[in-house]
Amino acid sequence: MPIRQITIIGTGLIGGSLALALRKKGFKGKLVGSDEPAVLRRAKRMGAIEQGIIDPIKACQGSDIVVLATPVGTVIDLIERLAPHLHADVLLTDVGSTKLQVVSRAQKVFGSRASQVFLAGHPMAGKENSGIEFADPDLFRGAVWFLTLLPGQKFQSGLAGEYVSWLKRIGAEVAVLDAAEHDQLCAWISHVPQIISTALAASLVDEYGEDAPLLDSGGRALRDMTRTAASPYSMWRDIALTNKNSIAEALLKLEQRLAHIRENLDTRQLEGEFERAQKLKSADLRRTHGDTEKRKRERKTAASSKPL
Repeated sequence: MPIRQITIIGTGLIGGSLALALRKKGFKGKLVGSDEPAVLRRAKRMGAIEQGIIDPIKACQGSDIVVLATPVGTVIDLIERLAPHLHADVLLTDVGSTKLQVVSRAQKVFGSRASQVFLAGHPMAGKENSGIEFADPDLFRGAVWFLTLLPGQKFQSGLAGEYVSWLKRIGAEVAVLDAAEHDQLCAWISHVPQIISTALAASLVDEYGEDAPLLDSGGRALRDMTRTAASPYSMWRDIALTNKNSIAEALLKLEQRLAHIRENLDTRQLEGEFERAQKLKSADLRRTHGDTEKRKRERKTAASSKPL
């Protein structure tokens, strides 16, 4: 089923990048954005959308798919606000960074129809800067796009199937997992790293002041560790609120390991911590090497099968 029109509510970094990516990969339908007037004007100038409508309810009219690309708290509110105004065959989806409360609200609002009309998603892509001015059509290339399915939900056919095929076309790697599993995993691989970066940067400011040239003298390691500290609180407030338990549990375990390291700075147990930590990098290198060799074999097979 070809998609004729997509509405993206929230045309900032993620929403704007999605629109640009769809257009770059040949999407011929209409792209409508809903946001503040200044954001919509910029999104139109960039070619991300053809039409901008401030009112999200009006922006959804005529669309086959509506993408909620706002902070998680707003996603949850919009599900309830938009539901009475959406046509029965419209697919509503989101890009929220946490999923349990999003899925719960969708099930409450749509009831038995939830699995037919709502597809919960989360692209693992972003930047430390927000806003349409940082939108990038290649933002999702090689990024995992999580789908947290509702009970009995199928996404291989219909509008959901067409939408997912576009996600793959823009370069995303689609992965399916349970909402609770998603929130626990993302606490470890996304939310806690952000908090570590924030805590380290804030501590450095306390220790050395705002004007100390720490990044210049600290080198690449410090820049990498504190890069996401530039992320605004507005991007992370709702994530912390909607995934508090998983984040708190992960932080507690990390605090315990840091305490263990602090207490063993002068023992061989510190060496053990380094060795254990290096296993993460080693596993990643093995997987990357394996993927590279697999691609080489596939290219060789494809080349040998071409007609002369």
